[in-house]
Amino acid sequence: MSYNVSFISLGCAKNQVNCEQMMATCQAAGYHIQAAPEGCDVVVVNTCGFLASACEEAIDNILEMAELKKAGQVKKILVTGCMAQRYKEDVLKELPEVDGILGTGSYDDIAGAIVEVMEQGLRPCHIGNIHTANQSGERILSTPPWYAYLRIAEGCDNHCAYCVIPALRGKYRSRPMNELLDEAAELASAGVQELLVIAQDITRYGTDLNGEHQLAKLLKELCKLDFHWIRLHYLYPDEITDELIDTIAAEPKILPYLDIPIQHCNDTILKAMNRRDTKVSLTTMLAKLRQRIPGLVLRTSLITGLPYEDEAAFEELCEFLREVRIERAGVFPFSPEEGTKAAQMDHVDTEEAKRRAELAVDVQSDIIDDYNESVLGTQREVLCEGFDSQAQMFFGRSYAESPDIDGRIYFTAEEEIAPGTFVNVRLTGTMDGELTGEMV
Repeated sequence: MSYNVSFISLGCAKNQVNCEQMMATCQAAGYHIQAAPEGCDVVVVNTCGFLASACEEAIDNILEMAELKKAGQVKKILVTGCMAQRYKEDVLKELPEVDGILGTGSYDDIAGAIVEVMEQGLRPCHIGNIHTANQSGERILSTPPWYAYLRIAEGCDNHCAYCVIPALRGKYRSRPMNELLDEAAELASAGVQELLVIAQDITRYGTDLNGEHQLAKLLKELCKLDFHWIRLHYLYPDEITDELIDTIAAEPKILPYLDIPIQHCNDTILKAMNRRDTKVSLTTMLAKLRQRIPGLVLRTSLITGLPYEDEAAFEELCEFLREVRIERAGVFPFSPEEGTKAAQMDHVDTEEAKRRAELAVDVQSDIIDDYNESVLGTQREVLCEGFDSQAQMFFGRSYAESPDIDGRIYFTAEEEIAPGTFVNVRLTGTMDGELTGEMV
């Protein structure tokens, strides 16, 4: 039978790719994919389980779908992804509204699970092997047509003390390069202008296949395809090779924008968190990147309130930010996650971690303001993404802004600009912390 299926995807872009693959699997099975959950046979909530806050968001979405189910607007609810993997017993026990779950090793089972709940009266619990789960398959893109994600690996072998990803996604597995190039070629043929290369750690790509770093080689092949921009997320600091730096600097399609989560700069904290960096190695690496990649914009992630972070270590982090001037930073209070080593260590309470996060954001805000001021008067190539009726301006992104996580550039133009079009914009000011300009 054919069923109407709606998907809600939460969390990171890697999770979004899984959702796109499930949508394609359902369509291949003859099901109809609809955007709104109202009136569907099955709604699939694809969850994040990385942090307690992500699980809370997932539960809120599930309960919202449960209200629709109660009102007769949704027949069945399936929960997939990281929270289902991490808390399978709790989801089934505490959320009776949920009709079945699929863990991160069982995305391929989605079409069969729909049959189980709709035709067989079962409450499926598919928890496959997270270390061998299939990574490939057709996708129905859920991004705007001008950009798409290419996930080049699954899992993680870094085992940072605060992180549950290895337990949810398994060991690091690179996808074969020929498979990636085939998928990328399809995306280019479909009109994708900006390719975002993603994995939990893209710098390790290929090392599990033959012991060699192969990201630079992969990027050179991707640059031969018809993309305008290629953007990189996420790079582990001590795995960034000279070959990779040279490739980024030499290939005009690879944007001088690097997302390098460092988490902290204090040596004691880094060692306790099983990070392989030191403050000196981070400072040296960032300086080398800036020297060799012209116009480089950096993004990072930071955690305040980690074990061993006293006031002195926190002030060291703030001073580090003022010194290295990273343009973009997401700052998060430490969340002691069940099952991690860091959760067993002494740390400040949650409120203090939040207070420090707010202070670090203040430091970072000054850095962003200084950066915005420094680029006024220059021209940027901007990918137009729409028109803001309230601001009465078009908006888009330059190489310095990644979708969903960074800001926008608002600009005026004397003609209609179609979304997905590249235009040149002269930067002339700021509005609520975001750059504004005029089309040249």
